[in-house]
Amino acid sequence: MRTPAIVRNTVAWAAPHWARGQAGRETPPDLFRVLYYGWLVALTLKLLGSAWDVSWHFKWLRDDLAPPHLLNSAGTVLAVALTIVHGYTGYGVDRSALRLIQWGTGVFLVAVPLDLINHRVNGLDITSWSPSHIMLYAGTFLMIAGVIRGWFMGAPPGRERTVVLGAFFAFFLENVHFPEQHQEYGILSIGAWDNGATYAEPILLRFAADQMGRPIDRVMMTGFALPVPDTLYPVYAVVAGLAVLVVARMMIGRFGAATLVAAGYVGFRTLIWPLLTFTGFPPSAVPFFLVIGGLCVDLAFAVRMPVVRAVLGSAGVTAAVYGALAAQSAIMGQVYGTLTGQSGLLGAPPLVMSSAVWAGAGLLAVWLACEWLAGRQPIEARVIATATP
Repeated sequence: MRTPAIVRNTVAWAAPHWARGQAGRETPPDLFRVLYYGWLVALTLKLLGSAWDVSWHFKWLRDDLAPPHLLNSAGTVLAVALTIVHGYTGYGVDRSALRLIQWGTGVFLVAVPLDLINHRVNGLDITSWSPSHIMLYAGTFLMIAGVIRGWFMGAPPGRERTVVLGAFFAFFLENVHFPEQHQEYGILSIGAWDNGATYAEPILLRFAADQMGRPIDRVMMTGFALPVPDTLYPVYAVVAGLAVLVVARMMIGRFGAATLVAAGYVGFRTLIWPLLTFTGFPPSAVPFFLVIGGLCVDLAFAVRMPVVRAVLGSAGVTAAVYGALAAQSAIMGQVYGTLTGQSGLLGAPPLVMSSAVWAGAGLLAVWLACEWLAGRQPIEARVIATATP
């Protein structure tokens, strides 16, 4: 059987590049672009799989070979292949980017069997905040951080560099915010229960109830849907999620960068909402407040003094996010109630307003650290092109 021409041409193009080399070697522009567009494909597959995964687990009993897991695994396989290429050839990365990618991929691959063991030993894992899950997020965090650094350091200046960097930051934000989806799905599941409906299949409810040693009642549903303190959602969103947008604004270096990164992620969540719900999967609250937070981050960078920018920005962002969360809970809850016939404030997870103090303090600490690091090594001065025209 004759090999297709496209395969022969691809092999002929790639073969000369498959040579051992040190990280930081000069990379041909076409190869550099192929590698990082490969990362875009890998992260897109992981994004689609993870987005489906949370909704799946609020409906069905866990299955190692569930379609969302397979979709996510396809992205992981491509990510591992790209990690091997970077590590063996040294193309497309400097030493720091390579180490981040390798460590991130390694942590993720170690976390996968640990998570499987955890489920075998402990049964249904009723929170996305469990240690084995956090390891998965941490590995992906390091991996994408390395990809961002590699693209940032090597891509030639221009619109493509800016757009792709923004896309990588949107993937980064999705990974950081991912565990919060438990509360975003959970609050609507509780609302459905209060209105005499359930999204989860009976086998999942019975399994969760047996694991908790309770009948299938509201206490059990709350333990399944909202198993963490109410303060965690807003504090984590401000400290972790908005910190990603601060770094994105610093590295992209353009007004509107933080807003567009947040809008990209929120836009994706908005698009998949009807795709999931119209096919019978549970709905979730959507973090629209992140766009408001991103806009406040962009406005804060109008202040030239780094310390003052961090102080004013943290205070303004925290106030805006908490206000947006309160408004979203009321407004979107009423919209959702109109569409479904269910009542209640279902637009956002529970909000503890007093936690704003801790959220603001945490964001300020992270923001000041970012300003300090940027001051020590100005971002633009660190750019060294590995992909030359």
